[in-house]
Amino acid sequence: MTGGLVMTGVMTGGVVAVTLNAAVDQTLECPGFAAGTVNRVVRQTVTAGGKGINVAAFLADTAPITAAGFLGRDNVAVFETLFQERGITDRCQRLDGASRVNIKVVDHSGGAVTDINLPGLAVTADALAQLIATVENLAVDNHWFVLAGSVPAGVPETIYADLVTRLRARGAFVTVDASGAPLRHAIAARPSFIKPNVDELGDALGTRLTDRVAILDAARQLQRSGIDLVVVSLGADGAILVDEHQAVHAYPPRVPVASTVGAGDAMVAGVLMSRLAGEDLVTCARRATAVAAGKLAQVGPILPSRARIAELMESVRIEGLEPQAGKSL
Repeated sequence: MTGGLVMTGVMTGGVVAVTLNAAVDQTLECPGFAAGTVNRVVRQTVTAGGKGINVAAFLADTAPITAAGFLGRDNVAVFETLFQERGITDRCQRLDGASRVNIKVVDHSGGAVTDINLPGLAVTADALAQLIATVENLAVDNHWFVLAGSVPAGVPETIYADLVTRLRARGAFVTVDASGAPLRHAIAARPSFIKPNVDELGDALGTRLTDRVAILDAARQLQRSGIDLVVVSLGADGAILVDEHQAVHAYPPRVPVASTVGAGDAMVAGVLMSRLAGEDLVTCARRATAVAAGKLAQVGPILPSRARIAELMESVRIEGLEPQAGKSL
């Protein structure tokens, strides 16, 4: 069982998660891994990934969910299996080639993780035009959109900004979780909700955010510019959430960590669970932080039980923030 939220009728329309650069996440447990030698893998885990794919999987028990974006035909089976198992409507385009593969070599004995990321798909102009048309058609029956992850070759870095403008004109609630130039352009288009981490936010704003006062000030400026909800993830220090009415810092409970892959996507899903249910910012902060913490104990796009998430919510510490108050992280 996953940890979704049972809806009470607040939600209108379904959720569409758009993943332009889907990935197959391969985790190899390899004690004593060393470059230039023969290494023995003791366990392998292969899961469908990519930020939007993860969000879709986390939300599958919460709301009607549709996945859109690009998938490579050569390794599409892992995604199709996930969609079938979770009841996710599949509106992804199949392109020639393989979706990128992200390999993590984990050495628990040495406490080291080595990342090996393969290149992904190249997207043609015709495929991109078809994707935009698909997303606009989905906006007829769906209200909530998630635009998440990196942008593949052939796709302009303004793609999220373009989709935000199109979807917001239709009255949709649009989430963007990206980094670099795609995030910077998307911010200018004023999505409904963004969730950068500290480094991503600083990069998008062309500055270095060194303490909580600076982070809070940056988040408030973005919210006042027209972004309804700004959530800045702080890793082990939790997250700062800012909406029109208040700002809070949510501190997560300590949990055992099996994998950090997808924890940020779980936070996005937790925020959306709360928004779908019409919860206030404090409850939203508790839920999003608990969902992200619960994900850390799982490998792959899986959440713990609802009971476990409820337990973690009770352990999340919330601190109210004033615009000019705070301490260094």
